[in-house]
Amino acid sequence: MQAAYQKMGEALEKSGRPIAYALCQYGRAGVEQWSTKVGANLWRTTFDIRDQYDSMTKIGFAQSEFAEFAGPGHWNDPDMLEIGNGGMSLDEYKTHFSLWAMIAAPLIAGNDIRDMNPDIEAILLNREVIAVDQDSLGSGGRRVSKMGDLEIWKKPLASGDTAIAIFNDSNQEMRAVLYWKNLGLSGNYAVRDLWAHTDGAKTTDAFSGAVPGHGVIMLRLRSPN
Repeated sequence: MQAAYQKMGEALEKSGRPIAYALCQYGRAGVEQWSTKVGANLWRTTFDIRDQYDSMTKIGFAQSEFAEFAGPGHWNDPDMLEIGNGGMSLDEYKTHFSLWAMIAAPLIAGNDIRDMNPDIEAILLNREVIAVDQDSLGSGGRRVSKMGDLEIWKKPLASGDTAIAIFNDSNQEMRAVLYWKNLGLSGNYAVRDLWAHTDGAKTTDAFSGAVPGHGVIMLRLRSPN
């Protein structure tokens, strides 16, 4: 397959036109390891997604291992977004969008954008979450902690800020307490909640918050003073 994609990559290069080259290898044959060699900009890392929470999380939570292959101009692609297609709750769709943003995945809307309610529109047009996805550093986020049904992901940003996502895989609300030292961080951080669009007080050591069932808290930690 690498040889076949190489031929296409060379043909696209010779066209002289800027073209986004996407590979659909479903994560097989180690595609993430050779995709950039054939000129690819994005490559599928998994099987097809369905508009179901279990499908979305099975795909999304498996992407941490591919973080090293993400970078400016070349991206891991865990398939399109299902937000707004009706198979998940709003909290589950926020988890979907947050997880894809932490992965630095292409945000390809898979719903009918001509007919979506304000709640779905608010998710897909959350500029603060999109900014994490499209950050110029191009870093893929990684899982840094898993405590029962709570998963903590971390992603460095070009400004020196850090994006943190707290995912609750339980269907019940759970309280999460994060200590910066356990995330490899130290200093005096200003905490921005990217879904509530609110600023918290500066904190030197920890964050605490209630995470909805199947939901997420997504934070941007401003660099220490």
